[in-house]
Amino acid sequence: MRTLVTGGGGFLGRHLVEQLLDAGNEVRVFCRGTYPALQQLQVEVIQGDIQDTAAVQRACENIDAVFHVAAVPGIWGTWEKFHGINTLGTMHVIAACRAQGVKRLIYTSSPSVVFDGMDHIDADTSLPYPDQWLCHYPHSKALGEQAVLQANADDGLRTVSLRPHLIWGCRDNHLIPRLISRAKTGRLRRVGTGDNVVSVVHVENAAAAHVQVEAALRNDATAAGRAYFVNEPESVNLWAWIDELLKRAGLPPVQKSISFRSAYRLGGVMETAWKWLRLSGEPPMTRFVASQLAGSHSYSIAAAQRDFGFTPVISMQAGLAKLEPELRAWANSG
Repeated sequence: MRTLVTGGGGFLGRHLVEQLLDAGNEVRVFCRGTYPALQQLQVEVIQGDIQDTAAVQRACENIDAVFHVAAVPGIWGTWEKFHGINTLGTMHVIAACRAQGVKRLIYTSSPSVVFDGMDHIDADTSLPYPDQWLCHYPHSKALGEQAVLQANADDGLRTVSLRPHLIWGCRDNHLIPRLISRAKTGRLRRVGTGDNVVSVVHVENAAAAHVQVEAALRNDATAAGRAYFVNEPESVNLWAWIDELLKRAGLPPVQKSISFRSAYRLGGVMETAWKWLRLSGEPPMTRFVASQLAGSHSYSIAAAQRDFGFTPVISMQAGLAKLEPELRAWANSG
């Protein structure tokens, strides 16, 4: 099978590329940067911008299935940036799939597309999209997801959206390194009461879900036109899980805390300051981050298990053991 992975040089994208290769597929990667690791894998790499329609069209030529992983993450930035890449870029991918006769499109979404500021406990895909958004990332991703699902056609392109929650694992270049850095410098604080539960997903399981749903789409349309949560079967207490990561890194558990109300107010103040003073980087706290760190966000994978046989390929304990050398390396880095 001839596959295209947009964003194949990233954290999830590279794991997905490796699993597709292991399954005997031809893999082409579309990405903006250069990634020596991809060259070592001997995959075809096309450099380009997801906002360049002509480049996206070329990337989709002679492809059977597209895995659209590329996105701009983050809690801060302009609407033009997030909308241009996450929404309009996705629409370019959809148009290219149609023009080039691609049969299957798997979109990497996020549970944040349905985040309404309330606790979610074992929630399913009946959750509606919210009316208001605390930051541009989930809003732009939700618009992209809706476009992907609306593009599904029984007689042509089959589409599906996967919502992996809190991806972690080896080669993480964003979440856990930042967590370790904050812990080392004493800037990590527990937000809220510390009893909130969340769903997490090991990066290898998130990649496996993409491979599994694509295989299912080849055979029937049960999953086509639908969105699915993808995470470990059991949720975790967020702060106990963070303390376990710190322990394996050789660092003490989180000692300091701040109430959700205080963190939320502080986030609002910082957002205003960053906006009007045009400060660089991301605010250390925002209302969205406060809500994510203090609230419960757990999701049911029953639909994914039923419709495309989602099966994790690595357990939580095995994933933690595999990650431990990297945790210690991050903790001991300058």
